[in-house]
Amino acid sequence: MEAPSPAPDSSRQTLERPPVGASSGPLRVARTHWKLLVTAAIALLLAGGVLWWRTERAAPEKYITVKPTRGDIAHSVTATGTVNPVLTVIVGSYVSGVIQDMYCDYNTRVHKGQLCAMIDPRPYQAALDQAKGQLARDMAQLEAARLDLARYGTLVGQDSIAKQTYDDQGALVHQLMGTVQLDRALVETATVNLGYTNIVSPVNGTVVARNITIGQTVAASFQTPTLFLIATDLTKMQVDTNVSESDIGAVSAGNQARFSVEAFPDRFFHGAVAEVRQAPQTVQNVVTYDVVVGAENPDFALKPGMTANVVIITEQHPDVLRVPDQALRFSPSHAPSLVRGSEAGQEKGRPATTGASGARAGEGGRVWVLRDGKVVPVPVTTGLDDDTYTEIVRGELSDRDDVIVGELAAGSGSANLAAPGFFRSGR
Repeated sequence: MEAPSPAPDSSRQTLERPPVGASSGPLRVARTHWKLLVTAAIALLLAGGVLWWRTERAAPEKYITVKPTRGDIAHSVTATGTVNPVLTVIVGSYVSGVIQDMYCDYNTRVHKGQLCAMIDPRPYQAALDQAKGQLARDMAQLEAARLDLARYGTLVGQDSIAKQTYDDQGALVHQLMGTVQLDRALVETATVNLGYTNIVSPVNGTVVARNITIGQTVAASFQTPTLFLIATDLTKMQVDTNVSESDIGAVSAGNQARFSVEAFPDRFFHGAVAEVRQAPQTVQNVVTYDVVVGAENPDFALKPGMTANVVIITEQHPDVLRVPDQALRFSPSHAPSLVRGSEAGQEKGRPATTGASGARAGEGGRVWVLRDGKVVPVPVTTGLDDDTYTEIVRGELSDRDDVIVGELAAGSGSANLAAPGFFRSGR
């Protein structure tokens, strides 16, 4: 008879049997972690969106603005030239010889007829004496021939001599008369040459150059030597400028001009165009024309030979409304697409311009104005352009408006200022 099996231990069975639902616990934990990750990601996206909205949408753009001003505006032509006296006289020598004396030097104030130098006169005095002696001898022969002619005339009337003898004597008289006339011309020539040994000033002025010394031999056989340069009046000077052929059409006599020289860099001298010479000057295929600018020089500050930087005013409008050239070139980055398209069409159809603002005088343009925090385009008609400012002829623009010349992107810490101005914020 078998013994009965022991009854099972209920507590042991409880420990070894997995509890109901034990397999769903880890799954619940995983789902909780996933929800946290999703929530964190959504929070990060929301934070990034808010940050982007604040920086890109909420932050206003910053513009560089200036006030339109009223003042003079002028179109000008620049050139370089040399300062010269209005009239410089070259004093030379007609005769050759040795400089015996000299009475003028650099910067000597001379008067017309004043003796400046003397060439040794002895050779020319001797030539004069020789010519006078020849004249005296020939005059004596002429006088004797005339007496013989009168005597032969009496004898011919008496039929004492042949008529041929009388005629020959008359021819001799006429020949001697021509010789005497020639001798007188030689005397006059010798006298003139002797006078040329005195070098005198032909005008009133100042000696600016001297090319001789005492004892120097002057040879005037083939070319007249230059002894002195005399400026007639150093209180009046002129600048001979070289203006290019592209600018010469705008220059005319009477145009106002100003210039500076290196000796006085902080001083401007003023003058006017006295003459536009027609003769072209071609150097390496570059054609220029000589424009003479006259200027006063009461304090003798301008010296002959100085290099001048000249600005010739070809046209000027006083007391006009003007804006910087940058204002006409500016276009905001957030302008409406319609306006930008219209502006692009105008730029495409615009002809070649001469001014820095990109518009010819009388053409239409546009400036952008900051009004009540908003960027507003203002159509204008431009006038003169001096490469810094442009004249505004017509348009709804006043000197109280804030004209935009530059833009700062949001968050930018620096900007290149295109013109003097100040910052204004706007949407």
